[in-house]
Amino acid sequence: MINTRKIKARMVELGLTQKDLAKPEILDCSEPTVSQKLNHVRPMTLDEAEKLGKALQLTDQEYYYYFFSY
Repeated sequence: MINTRKIKARMVELGLTQKDLAKPEILDCSEPTVSQKLNHVRPMTLDEAEKLGKALQLTDQEYYYYFFSY
C-alpha cells in the first residue's frame, strides 16, 4: 500500500498539487482520480507509481518507502 502521508508531504515540499499531478505529462487523469488514487479509493498501477515517483523526484530507496513499505 502506498504511503499517502509521505507522498502528500513530498508534494508540499515540491509545491505540487493534485491538479499538477493530473496533467498529461504526469498521470494524465482527472483531479478527482488523483485524489482517489492517493486515498486508496482506486488502485494505483505500477506505471502510475513510476510516473508519480519521477514527478516527486524520488531516489530508488525513497521510492520503495513511499510505495512498498508502510
